[in-house]
Amino acid sequence: MAEQSIPETRTPLVEGGASASRESPSVEGLSRRKLLGTAGATGLVLGAAGGAVGYAARPAEATPLTSLGADEAMFHGKHQAGITEGLQAHGHVVAFDLAAGAGRKEAAALLRRWSETARRLMAGESMTQDDTDVARDAGPSSLTITFGFGHSFFARTGLEKQRPVALDPLPDFSSDHLDKARSNGDLWVQIGANDALVAFHALRAIQKDAGSAAKIRWQMNGFNRSPGATDHPMTARNLMGQMDGTRNPKPTESDFDERIFVPASGDPSWMANGSYAVVRRIRMLLDDWEKLSVKAQEQVVGRRKSDGAALSGGTETTAMDLEKTDAKGNLVVPINAHARITRPDQNGGAAMLRRPFSYHDGFDADGVPDAGLLFICWQADPLRGFVTVQRKLDRGDALSQYIRHEASGLFAVPGGAAEGEYVGQRLLEG
Repeated sequence: MAEQSIPETRTPLVEGGASASRESPSVEGLSRRKLLGTAGATGLVLGAAGGAVGYAARPAEATPLTSLGADEAMFHGKHQAGITEGLQAHGHVVAFDLAAGAGRKEAAALLRRWSETARRLMAGESMTQDDTDVARDAGPSSLTITFGFGHSFFARTGLEKQRPVALDPLPDFSSDHLDKARSNGDLWVQIGANDALVAFHALRAIQKDAGSAAKIRWQMNGFNRSPGATDHPMTARNLMGQMDGTRNPKPTESDFDERIFVPASGDPSWMANGSYAVVRRIRMLLDDWEKLSVKAQEQVVGRRKSDGAALSGGTETTAMDLEKTDAKGNLVVPINAHARITRPDQNGGAAMLRRPFSYHDGFDADGVPDAGLLFICWQADPLRGFVTVQRKLDRGDALSQYIRHEASGLFAVPGGAAEGEYVGQRLLEG
């Protein structure tokens, strides 16, 4: 759970004073992106007026929009947004089931609506109609909206022959205590943003767009540390206080695409440049965990709590020495330490890109926190990625007695939509 980190790869709205934005014709008022044009002190240069309806320009004396709000992820591209971007401060994951009688035609119309809504909101624009004004005055705030298909979607739409083999149900694991009502689903949507109102606005828009075609099966809320909360960029911490994600594969690595994305020549063809998302609601048994000393916690994980360095020494990025022993001949990194077991070189090279959110859903009657990790990982093949590692963890991970997997889902996330396309079009209209 703690061995892979997310690179900081947010796409800024502007760089070097040149606009990186896409502007559409103005209807009335200004888009939230256009509001950035008043921030002259930052060197922003924007083109024509934006295409939102109903957003008024800010007063000239208003404080310029900060970089937190200005960051924008692109909707159109080779891959969907929300996979390689940096961790966002606020997130929602939600699964839908198609309504009774809804099939391929209704699903295609829904994905078309969702894609247009995602494109507009990610660009900092309002909805085409009935906008709630929740995100009024905010910039794009690194909003990403990502869509995927569950195993059951294909039977519901008569597309069984197009269902990928990689989407076969996950096997059972010993740490599973799964709530079926909060697992799986026909359709899956991941929403992330660095502003809570922007994220909620997107969630509400997606839910309203579903209309009579699909109903929410389950929905979960998450969070991460806000960008800028530390004096320098660093690996995120989870609710156990551990640095979570030290050995994530990075886009700069030569085999990154091979491990994370389905190749253009992949099978089925509609999944070209897509990825598979495993989603797990992992409850942390914090009352038990917090009874351990810091040293005992470090032995469970295999890394120092203070700075994420391996117990074998060095810094967070220093390679772990699996053979190093102490004066008594004991392994410095215990044989069942979580960080040792999850290493790719201990799992035949298996790797996944982890992009989680923490969650907290209150306390039970005894004051026990319902809190933990909304674990989301990405890989080209979940059998070689998540399943390989989780099976290894099942056989003796020291962390397993302090966590419980309570919900699960596996989703096929197609590649990004080109200009003029909607997400999933090659599946639904192929």
